Amino acid sequence: MPVTDPISDFLTRIRNASKAKKIRVDIPSSTMKKGLAEILKRQKFIVDYSVVEDNKQDILRVLLKYRNGSPAINGLKRISTPGLRVYKSSDELPRVLGGLGVAVISTPKGLLTDKEAKRESVGGEVVCYIW
Repeated sequence: MPVTDPISDFLTRIRNASKAKKIRVDIPSSTMKKGLAEILKRQKFIVDYSVVEDNKQDILRVLLKYRNGSPAINGLKRISTPGLRVYKSSDELPRVLGGLGVAVISTPKGLLTDKEAKRESVGGEVVCYIW
């Protein structure tokens, strides 16, 4: 079944799996989703991810992380949608929960966190917030 917003689908699958205390979640793979999974891993929100090859479409297998029984990911919010794109320059990049969360920015240098984008002095599309 075609999905109109694959990034929202990615975030929703992770949110639902973590609330249901699942160990892993399987998501149809794409380059953007792999980049998001890499940021989640670097920021220690997930344990690991891998790409499982399939005949039709590759599957992105994400292993979720829990701390004392509660999910490491407390919240995920999609900011820029297909109907309303949100772009920010490097000096306007948002801070999530006063710096405790992470904003994912799609830049010409690839997917970066808000801190990395400020360090590189690049702006771009604000994809989502993770805390």
